[in-house]
Amino acid sequence: MESSTSSFKDLTVLGRENLPASEGFLILPNLLSYYDLLRLEALVKGRSVVYLIDESAEFHPLLKTHLHRDGVDALAIGDTTDASSYASAVEGIVREGSVVIYVPGGAASIPAPLSTVAGLKLDFLLRAKVPVVPLYVHRLKDTHIPVTKAVGDGDVVMAFGDVLRGSSVTLAAYQESLLGLTEKAFSSQSFLDVHLGYALVMGLKKHGSRNVMVDGKDDGVLRFDKIFAAALALSRYIRKETTKKRVGIVLPPSPAGLIANLAVVLAGKTPVNLNFTAGRGAIESAIRQGDLDRFLTADAFVRKVQSFPWPPMKQLVMLERLMPSLKISTIAWFLLSKLLPSSLLTSILGLPKHGGNGEAALLFTSGSSGEPKGVVLTHRNLMANVCQFGSRLNMKSTDSILACLPLFHSFGCTVTLWYPVIFGLSLVSYPSPIETKKLAELIQKHKVSVLLATPTFLRGYLRGVHREQLASLKLVVTGAEKLPKSVAEVFETRFGKRVLEGYGLTETSPVSNVNLNDPETGDRDVAHSVAPGYRSGSVGQLMPGMALRITNAETGEAQAVHQSGMIWFKGANVFTGYLNDPKRSAEVLDSEGWFRTGDVGRLDLDGFLYIEGRMSRFSKIAGEMVPHETVEELINKCLGLENETVRKIAVVGVPDVEKGEALVLLTTLPGAPEQTEIVALRHRLIDHGVAPLWIPKKMIRIADIPILASGKLDIKACETIARAGTLG
Repeated sequence: MESSTSSFKDLTVLGRENLPASEGFLILPNLLSYYDLLRLEALVKGRSVVYLIDESAEFHPLLKTHLHRDGVDALAIGDTTDASSYASAVEGIVREGSVVIYVPGGAASIPAPLSTVAGLKLDFLLRAKVPVVPLYVHRLKDTHIPVTKAVGDGDVVMAFGDVLRGSSVTLAAYQESLLGLTEKAFSSQSFLDVHLGYALVMGLKKHGSRNVMVDGKDDGVLRFDKIFAAALALSRYIRKETTKKRVGIVLPPSPAGLIANLAVVLAGKTPVNLNFTAGRGAIESAIRQGDLDRFLTADAFVRKVQSFPWPPMKQLVMLERLMPSLKISTIAWFLLSKLLPSSLLTSILGLPKHGGNGEAALLFTSGSSGEPKGVVLTHRNLMANVCQFGSRLNMKSTDSILACLPLFHSFGCTVTLWYPVIFGLSLVSYPSPIETKKLAELIQKHKVSVLLATPTFLRGYLRGVHREQLASLKLVVTGAEKLPKSVAEVFETRFGKRVLEGYGLTETSPVSNVNLNDPETGDRDVAHSVAPGYRSGSVGQLMPGMALRITNAETGEAQAVHQSGMIWFKGANVFTGYLNDPKRSAEVLDSEGWFRTGDVGRLDLDGFLYIEGRMSRFSKIAGEMVPHETVEELINKCLGLENETVRKIAVVGVPDVEKGEALVLLTTLPGAPEQTEIVALRHRLIDHGVAPLWIPKKMIRIADIPILASGKLDIKACETIARAGTLG
């Protein structure tokens, strides 16, 4: 059913028609302040209302006074309340036609929480089998981009979900409904349609004289306003140089990389950061698919990356040669950028205010499991993800990010290009994520706040880096591959910093989930409980504005979100399709915009997502789905490799005549002949209770486990080695 929208004062209501007109029902909100309750009372005016009050919670004084005023009907519950008698009481009230409103207490939470109510508490509340209306209260200030029109502190969206009845009254169904409501509430916000270039101009104008980018190679410092002027001058050159809609960029994380990307966007074109570590075939495919005829790069980089299939010199724009010739233009643009308002600047540049679903960036998948696909990200996608990530991190203008992930990596692109410029955070750049000793020096010297890494890159910090060098870090966020528990534990012990695992895909712009440090309790008069931001083993809660559903990985049938299955996402940050590839787009996107991630996982009672494997990293052996990553964990434990800082093994599947597929173990460990070793390993795994089907059939010894530049396991290369080894 389509949600209706009505607005009055500072409130927008979605799905008001879902409130039953005559029968009684229970409203379960994700959070509720004093003013939220006043709004809710106005929406159900004329109905008999009974409040369900949590005795074990603390309330804001205004809310507490309101609930205890004369004439208020209330049912108090607490942790000691007998579930069956409480359920009977609620059922009796609802049968009489009353509206029961659950009033949760205050709780300290990370910004833009899905809910401040513990899952176990909700499970307890749902014991009463009465019609339930999920309510998502979205405070606009929680997901506000600082360069767009300001919102009032009290601006709120209230989104009511479809009524849950009978067997559908479960915590899993409630959570799924609430996530769907967050997507509707967030996606209704007008700022999502702002053009990326317009937002960047606003950000550079606002933060230009305050924030800087440090070049970690030589400790050079450039203020954002000078970067802005250089990008403006370069953007005019690009507009004259090519009529194509896209421009290639072959640069590492650096001021030049930021200037190049900004210039392409300000020229009204699409930046395409090319993966210079990929094979020749993959790069040539990306250039062909992107229809590129100009490439922004540097002399030194051309000399360094000689394996890149460089196009003719006339198509290369060498920035260190070009920028000195643009010096006068840069000075002129610097003065104009200071004197002119953002609206006039964007008008001169020919940038519209609204970008919507127009193409804003083109990234190519890493090719870990096949030929790269062109992922088209729209202005709406990027604005959404910048907002989602920024609202969760809640960084200050004095904070800084270490920018060392490749710009062709979707995380490096969104989080170390667009996010800091729009939100106003300084950057400390370095062209390589693997030189961890140098990176640690930069973190210490420039008091970096946020470290972004993959588990593979994170292992490097465990060798030769001292605890005091990472003291300034507020957040250590990892993604791209599963975070081994051993790496997280050793890193936290060594540096006193919790490793916060996140999750995302290029197709989700990319961040969809992230763990965060648990919130501080803040004002003890308002919040005595804490809504957790972190759960070990998970990839965190979903970004605000994202919906999730789980289907059976084999049949595609819908199932409860607490059951392990195929993960699907929906939200403003989800891409709209692969470049000129409707066939592969249709394989992962349905008609309603749901994206099939290819990963298997589940939610827990508090909405934390657990990734249990990638379908490409499962083997179907004798009808059973065997997860490669789980087998790797078991082997690591069996061989005592949990604390290794470098990946020593990888498990892949190969075709097998008898059982469909067979597992092959690739290893860098020395030892006895491979067949002898695999027999010994088989016995040890069986002794540890591992099922025979889950044990690799063959072992292949190699010099190094293939790893992509993004830090992910190179699945394609591993499979090639395994197939060649089994055929041999």
